[in-house]
Amino acid sequence: MKDEIIRATAWNGGLRLFAARTTELVSELQRRQDTYPTATAALGRTATAAAMLGFMLKGEEKLTVQVKGDGLIGQIVVDANAAGQVRGYVDNPHVHLPSNSQGKLDVAGVVGRTGQLHVTKDLGLKDPYRGSVPIISGEIAEDFTLYFAESEQTPSAVGLGVLVDTDNSVIHAGGFIVQVMPGLTEANLVRLEQAIAAMPHVTALLDQGETPESLLRFLVGDEITVHQTLEPVFYCHCSRERFERALITLGRSELRGMIDEDGQAELHCHYCNEKFLFEAEELEKLVRLTDRE
Repeated sequence: MKDEIIRATAWNGGLRLFAARTTELVSELQRRQDTYPTATAALGRTATAAAMLGFMLKGEEKLTVQVKGDGLIGQIVVDANAAGQVRGYVDNPHVHLPSNSQGKLDVAGVVGRTGQLHVTKDLGLKDPYRGSVPIISGEIAEDFTLYFAESEQTPSAVGLGVLVDTDNSVIHAGGFIVQVMPGLTEANLVRLEQAIAAMPHVTALLDQGETPESLLRFLVGDEITVHQTLEPVFYCHCSRERFERALITLGRSELRGMIDEDGQAELHCHYCNEKFLFEAEELEKLVRLTDRE
């Protein structure tokens, strides 16, 4: 099955729903970042949430999620946009811990239980919007639940999961966001809370062949209307031309120092792990370009 995000409503508009299968996306992130299992789960959960957040945007809008905990993994950074393009990295990909008391990957252990979750949205305005909340669990889903409640004033339930095989490959990844809209009855709110408490783990359902739509049906039954679908994909915006422009901004003296000291410059993109080598001759051309500016 291809990766997919769906946007839906239920219960006469009382719920706004998002659900995603992101197995291929998280697999690509794991391959590019060479993450160990627990780091893969942390990055994959964050990327899945970011992909669904991106689906809430429009047009050229985009966002960046930063999870800055006090755990061994360091910072998690994920970019996403309204077109479903996602990229991300962690500071320390080679982090892994023994399973937690529930027999699951100890994501909170590598992320940390104190720190900040930041969401920065570029909505095409003069200044970006930034919402920040403290990390309350390090399990990612609970932290996004707090983000929606405090930064977007939208009561929400978030579920995220990544299942990793013994060879570091990703078996399943996905998640859901259920948001309570004004006017939802108290009876339906209780019904939703009970359904969330009884719902199997996201990856267990994906392992049974469930789809993003059927994930939501576990929560709201058949009273669901799907409005839009999107395939999330890994996409990095870096290019040789972008790095050339970045080198030019360093100025003549800095470029000349690279030529004299190393005879070359190798630049690395954190997001996709691609490397771009600029030999001395290419750097000389960039020096001449700086002279024209």
